[in-house]
Amino acid sequence: MQRHWILIEFLENVILIIPDINNHIITNLTEMAHLAAIREEENEHFRSFLETQDGESTDALVFSLQENVSKKVDCRRCGNCCKSLMIVVTEDELHRVAELTHSTPKDWREKNIEEGLSGKMILNTIPCLFLSERQCTIYPDRFEGCREFPGLHLPGFTRRYFTLMMHYDRCPIVFNVVEQLKKHLSFFYEVKD
Repeated sequence: MQRHWILIEFLENVILIIPDINNHIITNLTEMAHLAAIREEENEHFRSFLETQDGESTDALVFSLQENVSKKVDCRRCGNCCKSLMIVVTEDELHRVAELTHSTPKDWREKNIEEGLSGKMILNTIPCLFLSERQCTIYPDRFEGCREFPGLHLPGFTRRYFTLMMHYDRCPIVFNVVEQLKKHLSFFYEVKD
């Protein structure tokens, strides 16, 4: 059996090399949803467990796992996030997408944007109007919120766990990073009857 390794640059100077103990990832959305339902209680306990862990160390591990998992998931073939995310649109993005769709910013805004309570512009359709056959039709020009999703490269994983877990059942990257993180942190949950 060939072993795979993950390299983590950790707290600037220390380098941690860990075995990739779960080289297999799950991308079947039906299987993920089923497993997510079964593991709901386990994931609540994992949340409590994470709060006992060092945040910077957890972030470093999540960054590495996310990088590894992302290489194995082609978001352009999934498009599941496009079916459920509310997307914030900046003024620059509004102008860019209006140009892409041969429209004026004013017309595009009137047709496709709602203003949130905070004053932010939000796409008014879910699923995203640019989703076609599980693919983004403006992928090279997609919105910043789409580029950043699922945000596992950002610090504060433990603090954002609840929000991230809203995507656990539908995003292969989130699902597999969380499952691999449990293994790397030696988290074990026993179901009680």
